[in-house]
Amino acid sequence: MTDAAGGAHLARALREFAGSARFAQALTLIVVGFAFTTHAVRSLIGWPGLLAALGGLLALCALSLVARWRAVEWYGILPITILVFVGWCAASVLWSGPGANAPAATALRVAYLIAFAFLGVYVALMRDTIQIVRAFGDVMRMLLAVSIGLEVLSGILLDVPIRILGIQGDLARLGPIQGLFGSRNLLGFVALIALLTFVVEWRTKIITRGKAVASIVLAAFCIVFAGSPTTWIALGAAGVATAALYGLRRAAPATRWRWQIALLVAGIAALVTAWILRIRIIELLDARAEFDVRLDVWRELSRYLSLNPLQGWGWVGSWRETAPYSWIELATGRPHGSALSAYVDVYFQVGVIGLLLFVGLVGVALVRAWLLASTRRSVVYVWPALMLVVIAVTSFAESFALGEGGWLLLVVCAVKAARDMSWRDALAAGRPPAPTVERLG
Repeated sequence: MTDAAGGAHLARALREFAGSARFAQALTLIVVGFAFTTHAVRSLIGWPGLLAALGGLLALCALSLVARWRAVEWYGILPITILVFVGWCAASVLWSGPGANAPAATALRVAYLIAFAFLGVYVALMRDTIQIVRAFGDVMRMLLAVSIGLEVLSGILLDVPIRILGIQGDLARLGPIQGLFGSRNLLGFVALIALLTFVVEWRTKIITRGKAVASIVLAAFCIVFAGSPTTWIALGAAGVATAALYGLRRAAPATRWRWQIALLVAGIAALVTAWILRIRIIELLDARAEFDVRLDVWRELSRYLSLNPLQGWGWVGSWRETAPYSWIELATGRPHGSALSAYVDVYFQVGVIGLLLFVGLVGVALVRAWLLASTRRSVVYVWPALMLVVIAVTSFAESFALGEGGWLLLVVCAVKAARDMSWRDALAAGRPPAPTVERLG
């Protein structure tokens, strides 16, 4: 009897601990930090260690969800756009080739995609938007600070590259730097996410002014020394989006829809103009070399797209050292982990249908988040909209949104936007979508 009572007491204590808000908060920090440091984890302990850590996180998140089962609103958890896109990627197992893209390998890559999607859903379900902003802010501050510390150690104190992490030690020569992320473009992407997060933290008074200013300076330092042209373009787009949202939030509700239409027309005109002047823009950003690399990759990809234009070659996420990806690397004369564009990557791997589904996922999430950011009073609603703008723009030149940290961020923003402005709830209730009230906990 005593043993049974002790076991019941232990089980109850474990359930209370796993279902506590503090446990969810700590787990959110670990999830976000892990998703954005997979390069460093993989470099230090290899794929087996990374997958073991991922499995442990999935188990802890599942335990937390079970412990808080009754507190979670399960209806409409996932946007249909996420379900359909992931479902199509999973279906590509059926037509992936028996050689380079064996069905078993494709299934494992789809499982990897689903694993990070599950982590993103957990974060979106367990934490309010303001708590997610706080978690991302805390994690990004730590990651950028550690990155700068390693760059100082490598480039100034020791003047020796840290090859295991991909750090070249070029800080004394004013960059480019890579930090914990293995490439300057990924560092720039993370630093831009951090910069916008720190600004939202400041505006919502989550952190003190001094801490906000120091954080913004840290992120700006990383952006400048990373020297990523893609990041500068995304920063410009985020700046324009921030200014547009600032104006919309102060417009009268009766006239706001007119301003939305005007901004849509102006955005389309800006995209057309940027396309016409693309060569001049590339020259101004001193990005000719990077653009030529992308052109070479896309040109080679086009040779194989005609073979499977509708369904693609099968989902792999980051490229494998097998055909047809090894053929492309051989033709371009350098290794590649992606097509250097999320849209091109999706098109190649899961065809034109997958591309339309991915564009729909990003587009619907962005529209929802944008409407929330322009109409809701709390500044915290601006964060998902700006994150999705950065993802949408960066995806033209990088594939970060298709895996790990970038994919987790996309899922978090899409789920939060869908739950705050659900079309299914609106149809069920027969009324316009009404955003939920954000708790400031």
